[in-house]
Amino acid sequence: MRRAAKADKNQAEIVSAFRTFGCSVLHLHQVGGGCPDIAVGLNKKTALVEIKDGGKAKSARALTADEQKFHDSWKGSLFVVEDL
Repeated sequence: MRRAAKADKNQAEIVSAFRTFGCSVLHLHQVGGGCPDIAVGLNKKTALVEIKDGGKAKSARALTADEQKFHDSWKGSLFVVEDL
């Protein structure tokens, strides 16, 4: 059974920054299956964004197996963001 998804410590700060830039943001971190944390839209374009806490050790910021599988198979825009 999957445990409840938690947002990274810096997710609120990063989401706020995207919104300050005029982007729309859709939270996806509870979808599961390796789905990235947020979808960001601007100028009729959308990108998926995986948020990692840049304050953690590099090993703790690595993609999970599900995240890596999702990243490897996704054919659209997908980014990993660690800080502003």
